[in-house]
Amino acid sequence: MKKSYKYTLLLLILISPFSIINAQTSGLIIKSPDNKIKVNVSINDKQLKYTVSLNNDIVILSSNLGLIRDDENFAENLKLVNASPPSLVKDNYELFTGKKRLINYSANKRVVHLVNNNGKKLDIIFQVSNDGVAFRYYFPENFSKEVTVTGEVTSYHFDTTTKAFLQPIAVAKTGWESTNPSYEENYKQNIPVGTAEPTGAGWAYPALFNVLNNWVLISESSMDGTYCATRLKPASPNGEYTIGFPDQREVITKGGLLPKFKSSFYSPWRIITIGSLKTIAESTLGTDVAKPAIAFDKSFIKPGKASWSWINSKDDFIIYDEQKKYIDFAAEMKWQYCLIDADWDRKIGYEKVKELADYAASKNVGMLLWYNSAGDWNTVKYTPKNKLLTHDSRNEEFTRLKAMGIKGIKIDFFGGDGQSVIQYYIDILNDAAQQGLMVNFHGATLPRGWQRTYPNLVTTEAIKGFEMITFNQSDADVESNHCAMLPFTRNAFDPMDFTPMNLYKIQTPVIRKTSSAFELALSVIFLSGIQHFAESPEGMSHVPDYVKSFLQELPVRWDDVKFIDGYPGKLVVIARRSGNKWYIAGINGENSTKKVKVNLDTFNKKNATFISDGVEPLTFSQEAKQLIGNVPREIEMKPNGGFVIVLE
Repeated sequence: MKKSYKYTLLLLILISPFSIINAQTSGLIIKSPDNKIKVNVSINDKQLKYTVSLNNDIVILSSNLGLIRDDENFAENLKLVNASPPSLVKDNYELFTGKKRLINYSANKRVVHLVNNNGKKLDIIFQVSNDGVAFRYYFPENFSKEVTVTGEVTSYHFDTTTKAFLQPIAVAKTGWESTNPSYEENYKQNIPVGTAEPTGAGWAYPALFNVLNNWVLISESSMDGTYCATRLKPASPNGEYTIGFPDQREVITKGGLLPKFKSSFYSPWRIITIGSLKTIAESTLGTDVAKPAIAFDKSFIKPGKASWSWINSKDDFIIYDEQKKYIDFAAEMKWQYCLIDADWDRKIGYEKVKELADYAASKNVGMLLWYNSAGDWNTVKYTPKNKLLTHDSRNEEFTRLKAMGIKGIKIDFFGGDGQSVIQYYIDILNDAAQQGLMVNFHGATLPRGWQRTYPNLVTTEAIKGFEMITFNQSDADVESNHCAMLPFTRNAFDPMDFTPMNLYKIQTPVIRKTSSAFELALSVIFLSGIQHFAESPEGMSHVPDYVKSFLQELPVRWDDVKFIDGYPGKLVVIARRSGNKWYIAGINGENSTKKVKVNLDTFNKKNATFISDGVEPLTFSQEAKQLIGNVPREIEMKPNGGFVIVLE
């Protein structure tokens, strides 16, 4: 009996996941449910390290883990105490805005328990799903005084043969009226890892990497206002990218930059999506680990399509008659909303806007209004300004808007990622939720999964959008390439207010280089809870009735997604389902003719309607077909062209 007990005890010691000796020599392992993704955590040269592999191919080389506080160092000399046994995490949730309406998440979880030289505790929570890795830091202890996280050493180390697709961050307090950063730079594409970021401010999330035959997308999720938003540092020696904090100027006046806390504390999730481009395009990891929706009455949240005068007629036409015309335009197109942009309070006034809102309501159109977020941290003169800076002033303004029948607000010019700015976003979302208002952030940070936690956040700019194409010929010249990047990067997880789809001509001296069918396809490819379209009533008068019908019937919410074909900056073909219909859209990101094969029979539908580019510029072609036989369809796209297909 004693002998059997000794053998059992020895066996438990040898296989136990709690063994410090085993953890510090061979590492702790966390695997995905399908066993294809593996994370190995270990101590190496007195530093906490991790590697990530997919199908036994290393995609993240040995990389650093750890944080630095103003009172303690958790970046070196850590000891692995033990780790929780693997457990399966499951979650089911619904999104108002995203690739899918109903989402199922499954991941294996382990918590790694560590102490530093002073015996202070740090936990790292890992969740590994079939499409990637998520981890976050947790301090389980309370403190006698407030402590500050002054640095994070988390890194992502790639083999030097890896290619990167990255967006630089603009330097704080630069640009028009000192409004930067606002996540509105062009992507550097297919560059060698280790290439220095040109502004010195860092690389924005999501950051995309091509590692041999695999793809990796890095971002973060679940910011609750206690942490600053982060980025990748501008230097990446030997292909190793390290998390960086914002510029010290990226704060609300007298507000904080860095994370501070007194009690137990969670960092945001660091997320690494891993797999093929299909994995990237279909993954929901950015919302899977976001906090569940806060409690409030969500009946007012109604995704939709919107008309919008400013993108065509700019500042001088934020006037009563022009806005009434765009309300009529929205009603004709059966779109749900009309947005009135900056300076409406001075050029139209609250009383006349109330009159417009009543007129819109009579036509089943909801009214949206623009606001300037800023206090004194930038020099933007547009109004309404200084209305949203405090809880009391927000509630007063939001109450007034609800009485006017306003459905949502577009808030612009935040200009920062510091902790105080992140808290400001969240305070706005909370107050707007309680008052029944939808929110659109512009001149803003990447939302990082907020649309799950705060479903009244229907969209966010955080992209060089169509407005820049109306300003600059150089941006119009690269529109197709830029748009073909976004499903794999900026729009991979979070709603994006690109304001797409100019079908005829830009109403400025700029000449659009994309085809009309390319522009139409963006209405399906780009995801936004409210899609603000960059077309005017005059432009739509040149469009055939079948295109108008397509836009009138286009769904405002998607149930499922399928990636068909694509490559960042070159090509995108994606299918989205709403109810019993599938919508397939393709865009050509290059100035050369392309042919793509799409097996329509796999969608199990009988009828297909094709809309593509016509023979002449700025025209369309339509063709209806019955689907017979399991034969892939070859579709030709013109240079900078596109198509849409409706299957039913």
